[in-house]
Amino acid sequence: MRPGAWAVAGVASAAALGPTAWACLASAGRRWRPGTVPIRPVAIVLGAAVWPSGPSPLLEGRLELAARLFREGTVRAVLVSGDNSPEANHETDTMAAVLAEHGVSKDRIVADPHGYRTWDSAVRARETFGVDRAIVVTQSFHLPRSIALCRAAGIDVYGVGDPSFRRRPRSTALGYLREAGANAKAIGDSVLQPAPAAVEPPRSDLREALS
Repeated sequence: MRPGAWAVAGVASAAALGPTAWACLASAGRRWRPGTVPIRPVAIVLGAAVWPSGPSPLLEGRLELAARLFREGTVRAVLVSGDNSPEANHETDTMAAVLAEHGVSKDRIVADPHGYRTWDSAVRARETFGVDRAIVVTQSFHLPRSIALCRAAGIDVYGVGDPSFRRRPRSTALGYLREAGANAKAIGDSVLQPAPAAVEPPRSDLREALS
């Protein structure tokens, strides 16, 4: 390979690996396993695909983790965040129903129907629902970016991830690959701090669930 080609390859590698390194560093010491994660008032469950038949396996894994945190007393309420439009098969309605089936009290579940992407979910959790300390729940491949963005939004957050490889090996492998590009966009969000797609006045739902 010519020297110029090596230089281009080096720049490309740095561009791909740099954002991932940023996400890993920003979440260092904050990725925990269930049963060991420190107590927080609320779990934030980030949305994923809902099929006409119900939650996708990846979303089911997140919800099972959040329900376990609730049953074990690690959190006192759960905030589900996703796209609740008909086109998304009413994501947060589905998430709330599954959590209830897994033993989470309905009056301890709060839904954010406008969590269209991870940054929006993080900002709205802080500004709309008043979350300042939380455990974010998602897949392990998504966890570093989720923690980094929640911290950038002003939340003191720990994270618990569903490994998901046995449940959905292909989707999990693709998830790790997609994170390289997603992490680059996340750096921009953390620096530029754009407003979420839906902006609302502060709501009392979560405070009431915690009380």
